[in-house]
Amino acid sequence: MTQTGTLSPFQAHTPAGGLMYLDNGATSFPKPPEVYEFMDTFYRTYGVNPGRSGFDLCIEAGTLLDSTRKLLTAFFGGTDPNRLVFGYNSTDALNLAIFGTISEGDHVITTHLEHNATLRPLWHLQEAGTQVDWVDFEDDGYVDPDKIIARMMKGTRAVVMNHGSNVIGTVQDAAAVGRACKERGILFILDVSQTAGMVPVKLDELGADIICFTGHKSLMGPMGIGGMYVREGVDIKHTRAGGTGVRSAQRNHLDEYPWRMEYGTPNLPGIAGLNAGVNWVNRHGLGAIHRHEMELWRQLRDGMKAIEGVTLYCQEDTGKERISVLSFNVDGMEAADTGTMLDVDYNIACRTGLHCTPMVHEHLGTDKLHGAARFGIGPFNTPEHIAAAVAAVGEIAEMQRKRKR
Repeated sequence: MTQTGTLSPFQAHTPAGGLMYLDNGATSFPKPPEVYEFMDTFYRTYGVNPGRSGFDLCIEAGTLLDSTRKLLTAFFGGTDPNRLVFGYNSTDALNLAIFGTISEGDHVITTHLEHNATLRPLWHLQEAGTQVDWVDFEDDGYVDPDKIIARMMKGTRAVVMNHGSNVIGTVQDAAAVGRACKERGILFILDVSQTAGMVPVKLDELGADIICFTGHKSLMGPMGIGGMYVREGVDIKHTRAGGTGVRSAQRNHLDEYPWRMEYGTPNLPGIAGLNAGVNWVNRHGLGAIHRHEMELWRQLRDGMKAIEGVTLYCQEDTGKERISVLSFNVDGMEAADTGTMLDVDYNIACRTGLHCTPMVHEHLGTDKLHGAARFGIGPFNTPEHIAAAVAAVGEIAEMQRKRKR
């Protein structure tokens, strides 16, 4: 077990200025050194457009594209690398998946834990006539799968849900939902933005039909790269069209995967960084990374619980799976002010606000406080970072108590 006073077992460079970075729920930072190195080396050496010509550099660029499809297909437990589709991020993938499979008149089930990447497409569809059922989460932060299953009906087209909450860190029982969807012929679209690279995400184990992921969080890749894996037998309607570098004389966009869902020149530097990031995760192992992060999370949670005037949200031990984010507020303070003090006075980076998940904060009542402050732990955090964060919040809470006297 990691003890206070030891370094992280996952070594990377320290952010500039000695910043204690605890905003890994937004994006992992720093990245493993090999991610930066491989992106730079590959782009300098093979930074041409893949699949458009037959010269050697073009072939090498295409080889990276193909090898990264295979790497991610194996990572997510898929079987056909051609159905691993690259996009900008999980928001991009969710938009393609939702608008490409759900139509006016369909019935869809989702939850109050969703990110705006899911909420906003569904709100648009709801305004156009799609029937959307919204299932709330329990007070412990978990959605009861039976409540989702109870909403399923003859006309249900899809269940779209979040695997892990970016606000309260709870990991949902997606497998139970996936089994019920399979039994009823309902499409299951799963947002794994927060869980991919932190806990196992396997297509068959979770029963998902479409997994949407982003590269810049726990997969340790750069920003601007992500995508989805589409199960065999599932087709997504075209909502875009453009160049693929393949069969250019064809008037309509290609139907075959991956080109069916890919448009224009791919983000080759991002794919190179994602390749290096996933290889780093595979080399160290999901289990080791998650254990390290959760040991620090427990240190953080226990330290924060002991501070008078600090409220934590859905952070009790339930025996269920979770990821290493913790949201809190200092009584009587706006979350943004807490974050500013942590940054300016203590050199600690966190996230404040509604975290693009308004329905979570409406349930918690924190929408009236303009959200909450959130710490997100990553593999390069140390017990020293956690101790500093607890001490800083303790001092801020003490100052707030003195102002009230």
